Amino acid sequence: MNTDNPSRLRTADLSIGYQNSAIIADLSLTIVDGQVTAIVGPNACGKSTLLRGLARLLKPSAGQVLLDGADIATVHTKEVARRLGLLPQTSIAPEGITVADLVARGRFPHQNLLRQWSARDEAAVAKAMRFTGVSELAGRLVDELSGGQRQRVWVAMVLAAQTPLLLLDEPTTYLDIAHQVELLDLFAMLNREHGHTVVAVLHDLNHACRYADQIIVMKAGSVVAQGDPTSVITAELVEAVYGLKCQIIEDPQTATPLIVPRASPHLRVRR
Repeated sequence: MNTDNPSRLRTADLSIGYQNSAIIADLSLTIVDGQVTAIVGPNACGKSTLLRGLARLLKPSAGQVLLDGADIATVHTKEVARRLGLLPQTSIAPEGITVADLVARGRFPHQNLLRQWSARDEAAVAKAMRFTGVSELAGRLVDELSGGQRQRVWVAMVLAAQTPLLLLDEPTTYLDIAHQVELLDLFAMLNREHGHTVVAVLHDLNHACRYADQIIVMKAGSVVAQGDPTSVITAELVEAVYGLKCQIIEDPQTATPLIVPRASPHLRVRR
């Protein structure tokens, strides 16, 4: 963890929502730089709303999102895009665009009148496509791909921007279990070996426990717990937040918490 700059991204008394409805109120939160942070909680608890606020896609009704100490609302759009990459929950590609062209759009924040497309941009795109396993799809049309393939292409576009901060809203959507693990392994590698700060909204608590350094647990628009997985994730918290009775055991691979739901009495016990 980079302790010299522990809070490149944080909120101060943030209130945010849609139209006249506040989803999150008076939230002060710090994203620890150099770590993987998972935001978890039940449906409609405000996870994606928070992420959209952090990415400046939603305007606060009060308070601030601070990026490198400045109110993100005052930072030029291209400058935000050079520092912070976002993978939204749903994305729509322009009709008729190829995979290579879509991934290349991740380099847009680095272009201007004086700096046009360069070998550095080409290398960044190729690297992002290689990391996400979509190089062989380069010439394919995005709208011809499966849901899982499209998701990996969108991830490649975000990675092509080479931002120090990555915000991911349910990045494993549409992916089978093997590709979920592959993608989360990729984000872990980007964090450990390349220093990216990663913030991901995740539905799978076991994935959050395995991959995150910090877990932010939300319920009804508020943060009810934050810290490392071992100290935060307990059977009592899971029941209080999700209404799920469970047992917490140690993950035999990573020694992180592993949530095992209590079996229904209607299930047969197979030996």
